[in-house]
Amino acid sequence: MQDLSGFKAYDIRGEVPRQMNPDLAYQIGRAFASEFSPKHIVVGHDIRLESPELSKALCDGLIASGVEVWHLGVCGTEEVYFATSHYQADGGIMITASHNPKGNNGMKMVSANSNPISRDSGLNAIKQRIEKQDFAPLSTEPASVIAKEDKSAYIAKLLTYLDRDSIKPFKIVVNAGNGAAGPTFDQLARHLPCEFIRLQHEPDGHFPNGVPNPMIPENRAPTRAAIIANQADFAVAWDGDFDRCFLFDGNGDFIEGYYLVGLLAETLLADHPGEKIVHDPRLTWNTIEQVQQAGGEAVQSKTGHAFIKEHMRKVDALYGGEMSAHHYFKDFFYCDSGMIPWLLVLQLMSRTGQSLHQLVAERAAAYPCSGELNYKVQHSRQIIEAVKQVFESDQPEIDLTDGLSLAFTEWRLNIRTSNTEPLLRLNIESRGNRQLVQSKVEQIEAIIQRIG
Repeated sequence: MQDLSGFKAYDIRGEVPRQMNPDLAYQIGRAFASEFSPKHIVVGHDIRLESPELSKALCDGLIASGVEVWHLGVCGTEEVYFATSHYQADGGIMITASHNPKGNNGMKMVSANSNPISRDSGLNAIKQRIEKQDFAPLSTEPASVIAKEDKSAYIAKLLTYLDRDSIKPFKIVVNAGNGAAGPTFDQLARHLPCEFIRLQHEPDGHFPNGVPNPMIPENRAPTRAAIIANQADFAVAWDGDFDRCFLFDGNGDFIEGYYLVGLLAETLLADHPGEKIVHDPRLTWNTIEQVQQAGGEAVQSKTGHAFIKEHMRKVDALYGGEMSAHHYFKDFFYCDSGMIPWLLVLQLMSRTGQSLHQLVAERAAAYPCSGELNYKVQHSRQIIEAVKQVFESDQPEIDLTDGLSLAFTEWRLNIRTSNTEPLLRLNIESRGNRQLVQSKVEQIEAIIQRIG
């Protein structure tokens, strides 16, 4: 029996070979074809060492079921999203474990029009078909795999977010983390007048510089050092499948993704007043205020790419943002992109003459936050309940959209279990009081340590 514990709330992700292996990938192809009856499916993969073999097995399962595969080769997750809608395919599958540790792999899936496939919209059904070995009969005429590795249409789409004549020749550090971003970035960069300093640029599934995840503080040092050494204007770093980007200002300071949500919302609302902006529940006050000041309507959604996309489509939102650096765009098929956000910042800096530090410093001071703090614990539910009990007497506003959110007059928290990793995640923000943030972190960490 296959270990199917890698099936999560909105993707498949786990250890190779226990939770992801070629036999399972083949069965996923069979199950996907059986559940959705597609004619054409887009497939791509990241640079992890196991990805080509998993990709082949997945494609074998699809073509054996009579599904023609349009294969993008090595790419980013957003390229699968783009190609699925651009080529009007019946779905798309990306082989990636995103920012998970080396030795992990998985899949992210969409149906026609790049609609996300989550637990409630097909992922659980695929799992159940594998459990029951409930597959449609093999096709009497197996289909084929057709290479579609030309990125020009995708690059052209990215360039629609810029007025290239107005872009100033900034000096920018880019760090691909030896993930998939490098080759795609090179095709984009040739259209821009900027000077780029490339770090960890060559794709390498051995991850010689560690797993590409700029959310890990120790991974930020090379980017910060390159900014200072080259007197760069700002920097961009990506995770492994580059569906997230992370920015650093010209001082080398890491910009929390939370403040970019408000900044991008404000930027996009300038041309689309009155539109809806979707955000996650982890950190909210700054986003809500910036959206309202820009004439938009802030709408809260459960955390996670599938949930955000579903909610954006439901309310017809212009933009969605998560503090974890996922950014979603209505005119990018409601999907997330790790390239569009930094292009919008480049455009904004060119238009305003302000540095990235100047664009976010006031907001960061108004709503200081802890950033997302992660804890490996044994008793997540007991910890969350204990946190609730400790603060109940202060009569906070309670929100259960995703985990537990408690809002007080001067500070708020969100504590939740991860949908993708065995972690408890904590976020705290305040109204202009950084010391209060730190004291509340310490108070809650004491509860976490006591319960374990």
